[in-house]
Amino acid sequence: MSLESERKRWEEEVLKPLISKYPERRPEFFTPSQIPLPRLGLPFKCDYLKELGFPGEYPFTRGVQPTMYRGRFWTMRQYAGYATAEESNRRYRYLLQQGQTGLSVAFDLPTQIGYDADDPIASGEVGKVGVSISSLRDMEILFNEIPLDKVSTSMTINAPAAILLAMYIAVARRQGVEEKWLRGTIQNDILKEYVARGTYIFPPAPSMRLITDVFQYCGKNVPRWNTISISGYHIREAGSTAVQEVAFTLADAIAYVQAAIQAGLEVDRFADQLSFFFAAHNNFLEEIAKFRAARRMWARIMRERFHAQDPKSWMLRFHTQTGGSTLTAQQPENNIVRVAIQALAAVLGGTQSLHTNSMDEALWLPTEKSVRVALRTQQIIAYESGVADTIDPLAGSYVIEYLTNEIEQRACEYIQKIDAMGGALAAIESGYIQNEIQDAAYRYQKAVESKEQIVVGVNAFQVEEKIELEALRVDPSIEQQQRQRLAELRAGRDSAKVSELLGQLEIAAKGNENLMPLFITMVENDITLGEICGVLRKVWGEYVPPAWI
Repeated sequence: MSLESERKRWEEEVLKPLISKYPERRPEFFTPSQIPLPRLGLPFKCDYLKELGFPGEYPFTRGVQPTMYRGRFWTMRQYAGYATAEESNRRYRYLLQQGQTGLSVAFDLPTQIGYDADDPIASGEVGKVGVSISSLRDMEILFNEIPLDKVSTSMTINAPAAILLAMYIAVARRQGVEEKWLRGTIQNDILKEYVARGTYIFPPAPSMRLITDVFQYCGKNVPRWNTISISGYHIREAGSTAVQEVAFTLADAIAYVQAAIQAGLEVDRFADQLSFFFAAHNNFLEEIAKFRAARRMWARIMRERFHAQDPKSWMLRFHTQTGGSTLTAQQPENNIVRVAIQALAAVLGGTQSLHTNSMDEALWLPTEKSVRVALRTQQIIAYESGVADTIDPLAGSYVIEYLTNEIEQRACEYIQKIDAMGGALAAIESGYIQNEIQDAAYRYQKAVESKEQIVVGVNAFQVEEKIELEALRVDPSIEQQQRQRLAELRAGRDSAKVSELLGQLEIAAKGNENLMPLFITMVENDITLGEICGVLRKVWGEYVPPAWI
């Protein structure tokens, strides 16, 4: 009997009588991406091996490594940083002592948009949402007693990413570590800043130049470094669906690959240093399928669209962070459960590294205790759950494979629309991507308000409560401390050399030479982040989004 005839027999003899006898509690079931969920998963392909392949082989649906977590667990990389470099350094060393296997640096808002801590525009924001880094001296303190050849470091920095990478390289040199041994990632994804996050500085053309300069420099000098983390996380946090997260992230990635090729780089010389960053939200099955679909799509894009020849160029390697926007200030202990579900989805989806949010992040910066609980969540999944003992354990699940295919198909349709508009940048400039995200966010909010979507503790199962969790407070005096440190730095440096290098940067920014070597020289001579960005603002101007977006 054929598969199709067996399906029809089962539907007639088993399913229809059950439907009439046991009606569903609501007429339709959909994922948050509006993918209809079948009442019962059924086989739809005869040859799963041909469809899915094997882990470590094209199209990488089942994972980018042949052994996945049987060879090595994902990198447990908790995102952290606040106040001064000294405070953040203490938190990093604490996390490493607790079993964290990689660092992830959160920078404060002035640093993210290229201002020094003593700039008037930075007033009131120094050290609030991340660590304040204005100079190489700050960066040295941040990584004090942390050997950079022994850890991998992720830095969530975008518009000034090249400058912060220059500081990291300079710190490594002072530690006696060669660039070629450095491992880590800079986010360096400016397109999603225009769309979803807002910490941009420069217009698109010079911003893309900085990105391709990093691609070129690291390809030659820092080969183990991920030169970009193309970020769906912030797209999802802005309100997108899982399908949109995949589609818009890969559309941005296509734009970066095209820009690098137009800058004269060969695709197989830079593609294996591209990485990705996704969110993990609450819809468990859809999230697992999302990661698998994204991996397969990217493999096909790189091989078929860009004709990459090296299998490493086809691999979508990604970091995952559990969903900050899913955390609730109400009954914050419930967030531990949400984070555990989301982290498990990321692991079952094949992530390469993972950050688990702390239960108190909807209220304030996480305390040491809440961070430890978040890290322990990963460790329990790794060492106690058994899900890492076999590769892609949910492969072949009828519903998982159905959702993987549906997400791929729907995301591909989005990419085709964006291609027809002229690519990701054109779609951003027209407001198309932003409007799609806003519409999805609005639909979700309406569903919460109507209780079509239940959020436990928010619109159902509420209780009268008094929050008794310990809170972390940032000392406001750190801003003055940072100002004093910068004053001492400027007083003690070679002012003639500083003027000379700032002049060189102004000339270089008007040309087309790779700026990375000059950035390294400048930070080694105690030129600050704000001073470098000030020259670039003068030459390139600042990005102003269209008024109608």
